[in-house]
Amino acid sequence: MKQIGMAIAVAAAVLMGPAVLIGPALADEPTPDTEGGRYVFSKQANGFLRLDTRSGAVSLCSEQPVGWACQTAPEDRAVFENEIARLQSENAALKKVLLAHGLSLPPGVAPDAPAAQSDSTLRLPSDADIDRAIAFVGHVWQRFIDAVARAQKQVFNKS
Repeated sequence: MKQIGMAIAVAAAVLMGPAVLIGPALADEPTPDTEGGRYVFSKQANGFLRLDTRSGAVSLCSEQPVGWACQTAPEDRAVFENEIARLQSENAALKKVLLAHGLSLPPGVAPDAPAAQSDSTLRLPSDADIDRAIAFVGHVWQRFIDAVARAQKQVFNKS
């Protein structure tokens, strides 16, 4: 009878040991924030499509040999940026047309701020600027020549 009790205790330890070790590890892993509505899942043929409603990132989640894994879907940001720029310029053009015809903009829509006046005139350097640049280049050139002369002296003194 003692042997049966011992066998049951050993079997329980063998069966419960992994659960005791795995339990705390699973408790440390963060769980997705489904209560706050952060993620929206959509069933797909090969897994789930996960949308992060805060960042807009889309991931494809599928079952792997070691569990579930989500891979972020690639996006072409340049396409989005080009479309945003196109819509902004179209919006500005429409606002100009409305204002040019004496019509008011819809409530809550502000006219575009006038573009910052860019200084389109070319500022040429003054004579003093040119003199300083020439003096600087001359100084650098003289230091280079002096360094070459010192190197030649060292080479000839060693031979």
